[in-house]
Amino acid sequence: MMKNGKKSRAKGSAASAEDALLSRITIDPEICHGKPAIRHLRYPVESMLEYLAAGDSFEDLLEEFPDLERDDLQACLDFAAQSLKLKSQHLVLACYPDQSSEND
Repeated sequence: MMKNGKKSRAKGSAASAEDALLSRITIDPEICHGKPAIRHLRYPVESMLEYLAAGDSFEDLLEEFPDLERDDLQACLDFAAQSLKLKSQHLVLACYPDQSSEND
């Protein structure tokens, strides 16, 4: 239930924060062969995710790559999560063929 519109503002500000993070992820055919990268730098999102999956912490990566910021790494995680949501929707749709033609 909304009280004085506060719930919708909170959702909106969360979406704005997520959008701000995702804006750090760029796709440029001239950088990293067009793969998603961080802020037009030559740091592919995929590589950062691999480091994190291998057990490196944000602090480890920030020390190793001093031109990155904590928000860059968070943006990689958010980008991956959003990508999976989109792909999952397509996979779900692919698993369930259109059944309307069966009822005709």
